[in-house]
Amino acid sequence: MRFTGTKSYVAADDLTVAVNAAIALERPLLVKGEPGTGKTELARQVAESLGLRLIEWHVKSTTKAIQGLYEYDAVSRLRDSQLGDERVQDVANYIRRGKLWEAFASQDRVVLLIDEIDKADIEFPNDLLQELDRMEFHVYETNETIRAVRRPIVIITSNNEKELPDAFLRRCFFHYIRFPDMETLAQIVDVHYPGIKANLVRAALTQFYELRETQGLKKKPSTSEALDWIRLLVAEDIEPADLRGDAKNMLPRLHGALLKNEQDVHLFERLAFLARQRGA
Repeated sequence: MRFTGTKSYVAADDLTVAVNAAIALERPLLVKGEPGTGKTELARQVAESLGLRLIEWHVKSTTKAIQGLYEYDAVSRLRDSQLGDERVQDVANYIRRGKLWEAFASQDRVVLLIDEIDKADIEFPNDLLQELDRMEFHVYETNETIRAVRRPIVIITSNNEKELPDAFLRRCFFHYIRFPDMETLAQIVDVHYPGIKANLVRAALTQFYELRETQGLKKKPSTSEALDWIRLLVAEDIEPADLRGDAKNMLPRLHGALLKNEQDVHLFERLAFLARQRGA
Protein backbone atom coordinates (compact mmCIF):
# COMPACT_ATOMS: atom_id res chain seq x y z
CA MET A 1 0.00 0.00 0.00
CA ARG A 2 1.90 3.03 -1.32
CA PHE A 3 0.89 6.61 -1.96
CA THR A 4 2.01 7.90 -5.34
CA GLY A 5 -0.11 11.06 -5.58
CA THR A 6 -3.20 11.70 -7.66
CA LYS A 7 -4.04 13.57 -10.85
CA SER A 8 -5.59 16.41 -8.86
CA TYR A 9 -2.83 16.82 -6.25
CA VAL A 10 0.79 17.71 -7.04
CA ALA A 11 2.86 15.99 -4.35
CA ALA A 12 6.61 16.58 -4.17
CA ASP A 13 8.85 13.52 -3.93
CA ASP A 14 9.78 14.19 -0.31
CA LEU A 15 6.09 14.34 0.62
CA THR A 16 5.27 10.97 -0.95
CA VAL A 17 8.31 9.50 0.81
CA ALA A 18 7.05 10.86 4.14
CA VAL A 19 3.54 9.45 3.63
CA ASN A 20 4.84 6.00 2.73
CA ALA A 21 7.36 6.02 5.58
CA ALA A 22 4.58 6.78 8.08
CA ILE A 23 2.46 3.97 6.63
CA ALA A 24 5.37 1.51 6.81
CA LEU A 25 6.23 2.50 10.40
CA GLU A 26 2.54 2.55 11.41
CA ARG A 27 3.12 5.95 12.96
CA PRO A 28 0.94 9.06 12.70
CA LEU A 29 2.18 11.47 10.02
CA LEU A 30 2.49 14.97 11.46
CA VAL A 31 2.35 17.54 8.65
CA LYS A 32 3.25 21.18 9.19
CA GLY A 33 3.41 24.09 6.79
CA GLU A 34 1.98 27.49 6.00
CA PRO A 35 -1.83 27.72 5.87
CA GLY A 36 -3.02 26.98 2.35
CA THR A 37 -0.19 24.62 1.36
CA GLY A 38 -2.47 21.58 1.07
CA LYS A 39 -2.04 19.85 4.43
CA THR A 40 -5.70 18.99 4.91
CA GLU A 41 -6.11 18.12 1.24
CA LEU A 42 -3.22 15.68 1.57
CA ALA A 43 -5.29 13.38 3.79
CA ARG A 44 -8.14 13.42 1.28
CA GLN A 45 -5.80 12.62 -1.58
CA VAL A 46 -4.08 9.80 0.34
CA ALA A 47 -7.50 8.25 0.99
CA GLU A 48 -8.46 8.61 -2.68
CA SER A 49 -5.15 7.24 -3.93
CA LEU A 50 -5.29 4.16 -1.68
CA GLY A 51 -9.02 3.61 -2.11
CA LEU A 52 -9.74 4.06 1.60
CA ARG A 53 -12.51 5.84 3.48
CA LEU A 54 -11.59 9.15 5.07
CA ILE A 55 -12.66 10.09 8.59
CA GLU A 56 -12.11 13.77 9.39
CA TRP A 57 -11.76 15.23 12.90
CA HIS A 58 -11.47 19.02 12.69
CA VAL A 59 -10.03 20.35 15.95
CA LYS A 60 -11.22 23.65 17.45
CA SER A 61 -9.99 25.69 20.39
CA THR A 62 -12.68 24.12 22.60
CA THR A 63 -12.10 20.53 21.46
CA LYS A 64 -11.14 18.00 24.14
CA ALA A 65 -9.30 14.76 23.44
CA ILE A 66 -12.05 12.67 25.04
CA GLN A 67 -14.44 13.88 22.33
CA GLY A 68 -12.43 11.96 19.78
CA LEU A 69 -13.00 8.78 21.79
CA TYR A 70 -16.56 9.12 23.04
CA GLU A 71 -18.93 11.34 25.00
CA TYR A 72 -21.25 10.22 27.77
CA ASP A 73 -24.58 12.10 27.67
CA ALA A 74 -25.45 12.10 31.37
CA VAL A 75 -28.00 14.90 30.96
CA SER A 76 -30.11 12.88 28.51
CA ARG A 77 -29.94 9.84 30.75
CA LEU A 78 -31.13 11.86 33.75
CA ARG A 79 -33.99 13.33 31.73
CA ASP A 80 -35.03 9.90 30.46
CA SER A 81 -34.93 8.46 33.96
CA GLN A 82 -37.31 11.18 35.14
CA LEU A 83 -39.64 10.28 32.27
CA GLY A 84 -39.49 6.57 33.05
CA ASP A 85 -37.77 5.64 29.78
CA GLU A 86 -36.51 2.04 29.81
CA ARG A 87 -33.43 3.05 27.81
CA VAL A 88 -31.80 4.26 31.01
CA GLN A 89 -31.16 0.63 32.03
CA ASP A 90 -28.40 0.41 29.43
CA VAL A 91 -25.76 3.10 29.76
CA ALA A 92 -24.52 2.28 26.24
CA ASN A 93 -27.57 4.11 24.89
CA TYR A 94 -25.97 7.35 26.07
CA ILE A 95 -22.48 6.81 24.71
CA ARG A 96 -21.75 8.79 21.53
CA ARG A 97 -18.82 7.54 19.50
CA GLY A 98 -16.06 9.93 18.52
CA LYS A 99 -13.95 9.96 15.38
CA LEU A 100 -11.22 7.74 16.83
CA TRP A 101 -13.79 5.17 17.93
CA GLU A 102 -15.28 5.27 14.43
CA ALA A 103 -11.85 4.67 12.90
CA PHE A 104 -10.98 1.89 15.37
CA ALA A 105 -14.31 0.12 14.82
CA SER A 106 -14.07 0.11 11.03
CA GLN A 107 -13.70 -3.38 9.55
CA ASP A 108 -11.70 -1.88 6.69
CA ARG A 109 -8.61 0.26 6.96
CA VAL A 110 -9.34 3.98 6.92
CA VAL A 111 -7.46 7.27 6.79
CA LEU A 112 -8.01 9.33 9.95
CA LEU A 113 -7.38 13.07 9.64
CA ILE A 114 -6.82 15.04 12.86
CA ASP A 115 -6.87 18.55 11.44
CA GLU A 116 -5.13 21.56 13.04
CA ILE A 117 -4.19 19.85 16.28
CA ASP A 118 -2.39 22.99 17.47
CA LYS A 119 -5.70 24.86 17.80
CA ALA A 120 -6.61 22.92 20.94
CA ASP A 121 -5.26 23.18 24.46
CA ILE A 122 -1.60 22.25 24.94
CA GLU A 123 -2.63 19.10 26.82
CA PHE A 124 -4.69 17.84 23.88
CA PRO A 125 -1.83 15.98 22.12
CA ASN A 126 -0.62 14.42 25.39
CA ASP A 127 -4.13 13.17 26.13
CA LEU A 128 -4.05 11.14 22.89
CA LEU A 129 -0.59 9.60 23.35
CA GLN A 130 -1.63 6.15 24.51
CA GLU A 131 -4.64 5.90 22.22
CA LEU A 132 -2.61 6.67 19.08
CA ASP A 133 0.31 4.52 20.22
CA ARG A 134 -1.56 1.41 21.36
CA MET A 135 -4.60 1.91 19.13
CA GLU A 136 -6.99 1.21 21.99
CA PHE A 137 -8.84 2.98 24.79
CA HIS A 138 -11.12 2.11 27.70
CA VAL A 139 -14.77 3.15 28.07
CA TYR A 140 -15.26 3.48 31.83
CA GLU A 141 -19.05 3.78 31.75
CA THR A 142 -19.46 0.38 30.05
CA ASN A 143 -16.17 -1.17 31.25
CA GLU A 144 -15.10 -2.18 27.74
CA THR A 145 -11.88 -1.75 25.83
CA ILE A 146 -12.08 -0.57 22.24
CA ARG A 147 -9.24 -1.82 20.04
CA ALA A 148 -8.59 -0.96 16.42
CA VAL A 149 -9.78 -3.73 14.10
CA ARG A 150 -7.42 -2.40 11.40
CA ARG A 151 -4.78 0.18 12.28
CA PRO A 152 -5.83 3.41 10.53
CA ILE A 153 -3.47 5.65 8.60
CA VAL A 154 -3.36 8.74 10.82
CA ILE A 155 -2.52 12.15 9.33
CA ILE A 156 -2.23 15.08 11.75
CA THR A 157 -1.91 18.67 10.56
CA SER A 158 -0.55 21.70 12.39
CA ASN A 159 -0.16 25.38 11.48
CA ASN A 160 2.57 25.86 14.11
CA GLU A 161 0.34 28.03 16.29
CA LYS A 162 1.59 26.15 19.37
CA GLU A 163 4.60 23.99 20.14
CA LEU A 164 3.66 20.33 20.42
CA PRO A 165 4.96 18.23 23.34
CA ASP A 166 8.14 16.20 22.81
CA ALA A 167 6.44 13.00 23.94
CA PHE A 168 3.86 13.45 21.20
CA LEU A 169 6.46 14.30 18.55
CA ARG A 170 8.43 11.13 19.34
CA ARG A 171 5.44 9.04 18.30
CA CYS A 172 5.02 10.75 14.92
CA PHE A 173 6.76 10.80 11.57
CA PHE A 174 7.26 14.48 10.77
CA HIS A 175 7.12 16.34 7.46
CA TYR A 176 7.15 20.06 6.73
CA ILE A 177 5.48 21.09 3.45
CA ARG A 178 7.60 23.87 2.03
CA PHE A 179 5.95 26.59 0.02
CA PRO A 180 6.15 25.49 -3.63
CA ASP A 181 8.61 27.11 -6.00
CA MET A 182 7.34 28.78 -9.15
CA GLU A 183 7.69 25.68 -11.31
CA THR A 184 5.75 23.51 -8.87
CA LEU A 185 3.07 26.16 -8.40
CA ALA A 186 2.71 26.38 -12.18
CA GLN A 187 2.05 22.63 -12.20
CA ILE A 188 -0.57 23.07 -9.48
CA VAL A 189 -2.25 25.82 -11.51
CA ASP A 190 -2.28 23.56 -14.57
CA VAL A 191 -3.92 20.75 -12.55
CA HIS A 192 -6.71 23.04 -11.31
CA TYR A 193 -7.16 25.18 -14.43
CA PRO A 194 -5.85 23.35 -17.49
CA GLY A 195 -5.59 25.30 -20.68
CA ILE A 196 -4.75 28.72 -19.20
CA LYS A 197 -2.41 30.76 -21.38
CA ALA A 198 1.18 30.06 -20.36
CA ASN A 199 2.20 33.72 -20.64
CA LEU A 200 -0.58 34.75 -18.23
CA VAL A 201 0.41 32.11 -15.70
CA ARG A 202 4.08 33.09 -15.95
CA ALA A 203 3.34 36.81 -15.53
CA ALA A 204 0.88 36.21 -12.69
CA LEU A 205 3.23 33.93 -10.76
CA THR A 206 6.14 36.33 -11.22
CA GLN A 207 4.07 39.10 -9.67
CA PHE A 208 2.75 36.72 -6.99
CA TYR A 209 6.24 35.78 -5.78
CA GLU A 210 7.36 39.41 -5.87
CA LEU A 211 4.41 40.21 -3.61
CA ARG A 212 5.20 37.33 -1.24
CA GLU A 213 8.80 38.49 -0.88
CA THR A 214 7.87 42.08 -0.02
CA GLN A 215 9.53 43.04 3.28
CA GLY A 216 7.08 43.89 6.05
CA LEU A 217 4.17 41.88 4.69
CA LYS A 218 2.01 40.76 7.61
CA LYS A 219 0.34 37.81 5.86
CA LYS A 220 1.94 36.23 2.84
CA PRO A 221 -0.60 34.92 0.31
CA SER A 222 -0.89 31.13 0.19
CA THR A 223 -1.13 28.60 -2.61
CA SER A 224 -4.92 28.53 -2.39
CA GLU A 225 -5.04 32.33 -2.64
CA ALA A 226 -2.80 32.25 -5.71
CA LEU A 227 -5.23 29.81 -7.33
CA ASP A 228 -8.19 32.05 -6.49
CA TRP A 229 -6.40 35.09 -7.90
CA ILE A 230 -5.48 33.38 -11.17
CA ARG A 231 -9.03 32.10 -11.51
CA LEU A 232 -10.27 35.70 -11.22
CA LEU A 233 -7.72 36.92 -13.77
CA VAL A 234 -9.06 34.39 -16.26
CA ALA A 235 -12.69 35.21 -15.44
CA GLU A 236 -12.03 38.92 -15.99
CA ASP A 237 -10.06 38.18 -19.18
CA ILE A 238 -7.09 40.22 -17.97
CA GLU A 239 -4.05 40.30 -20.22
CA PRO A 240 -0.52 39.80 -18.79
CA ALA A 241 0.38 43.39 -19.66
CA ASP A 242 -2.53 44.65 -17.56
CA LEU A 243 -1.64 42.80 -14.35
CA ARG A 244 -0.01 45.86 -12.79
CA GLY A 245 -3.36 47.34 -12.01
CA ASP A 246 -2.84 50.64 -10.23
CA ALA A 247 0.44 52.44 -10.65
CA LYS A 248 -0.57 54.82 -7.88
CA ASN A 249 -0.28 52.25 -5.10
CA MET A 250 1.57 49.33 -6.79
CA LEU A 251 -1.28 46.97 -5.99
CA PRO A 252 -1.90 44.11 -8.41
CA ARG A 253 -5.22 43.77 -10.16
CA LEU A 254 -7.91 42.11 -8.00
CA HIS A 255 -5.54 42.29 -5.03
CA GLY A 256 -8.34 41.39 -2.61
CA ALA A 257 -7.73 37.74 -3.46
CA LEU A 258 -4.12 38.04 -2.25
CA LEU A 259 -3.98 40.68 0.47
CA LYS A 260 -6.30 39.97 3.38
CA ASN A 261 -5.75 42.88 5.79
CA GLU A 262 -5.55 46.65 5.58
CA GLN A 263 -1.98 46.78 6.91
CA ASP A 264 -0.63 45.00 3.85
CA VAL A 265 -2.68 47.19 1.50
CA HIS A 266 -1.30 50.29 3.22
CA LEU A 267 2.21 48.85 2.96
CA PHE A 268 2.01 48.83 -0.82
CA GLU A 269 0.57 52.33 -0.82
CA ARG A 270 3.53 53.56 1.28
CA LEU A 271 6.01 51.78 -1.00
CA ALA A 272 4.45 53.49 -4.01
CA PHE A 273 4.63 56.85 -2.26
CA LEU A 274 8.33 56.36 -1.46
CA ALA A 275 9.02 55.30 -5.06
CA ARG A 276 7.36 58.46 -6.34
CA GLN A 277 9.36 60.58 -3.88
CA ARG A 278 12.64 59.05 -5.09
CA GLY A 279 11.62 59.61 -8.71
CA ALA A 280 10.64 63.24 -8.13
